[in-house]
Amino acid sequence: MNINFEHYRIFASVARHQSMTSAAKELFLSQPAVSQSVQHLESLLNCKLFYRIPRGVRLTPEGQVLYASVGPACEQIQAGERKIAQMLMLDSGEIKIGASDMTLHLYLLEHLEAFHHKHPKIRMNVLNSTTPETIAALRAGQIDFGVVSAPVLDAKGLQIYPVCEIQDILIAGEQFAALKNKTLSLRQVAQYPLICLSSDTSTRRYLDDFFLSHGVSLEPEFNLATTDLIVPFVKRNFGIGIVVQTFALQALQAGEIFQVHTKEKIPPRQICVVTAAKNTISQAGQTFLNALFAR
Repeated sequence: MNINFEHYRIFASVARHQSMTSAAKELFLSQPAVSQSVQHLESLLNCKLFYRIPRGVRLTPEGQVLYASVGPACEQIQAGERKIAQMLMLDSGEIKIGASDMTLHLYLLEHLEAFHHKHPKIRMNVLNSTTPETIAALRAGQIDFGVVSAPVLDAKGLQIYPVCEIQDILIAGEQFAALKNKTLSLRQVAQYPLICLSSDTSTRRYLDDFFLSHGVSLEPEFNLATTDLIVPFVKRNFGIGIVVQTFALQALQAGEIFQVHTKEKIPPRQICVVTAAKNTISQAGQTFLNALFAR
């Protein structure tokens, strides 16, 4: 039976209030409109739904059976409408972001802090992973967007927005002090023990390609999982590290380490926000993206 849901909504309100007048006030309708809707529903169902009493109405046995199903259904629909309204007003919702340790510390964290301060009821889930893992999660629809370091391989179906420039440098500890006033070639650098990120990261791929473009194979002695481990390893003189300059800045300023200069300069690269064209981003996620791009 094809009955307009509006009739059921009005019926549920009348049943809940046991009053045509109170239902009319709740639904912003006239009392005659409410009465006509109930009469129409009774006609369609071929039964009486309410007894008319001096101070309102009371459900008939048939009305009680109908309300047992329609009442909870209407409440669920109204709850869903309220939740959507809250999401649109950013009073609730969730953002799912993929980011590496490096992009989280160098770019994303301060923006997350500002957004959370403005919209504290929005849940934020950050998937901490390498750039390839973040891209895979984005393609699988597991995150709204990713914040990754370039280069992004296989960009088909992705939208890539550069948001921040970073610079990789070489650093060393006091055991390598003889290198302080020298400028080395990459071939000379490769003769020393090197400390880099592991080969499954976009950073390492970028450095591998850079060294190979100058005829040198990058073969680190220490392959580390996260960027924030490189400076501590360098401080302990395990070798020459290659790291984003910002991560080394405090130790450089304190004189705990120094920069190793090379003839061939590592080109700067980008931190990028990446979205998938086929993915639908939540209202909260889109608002956060708009805040990122506005800066």
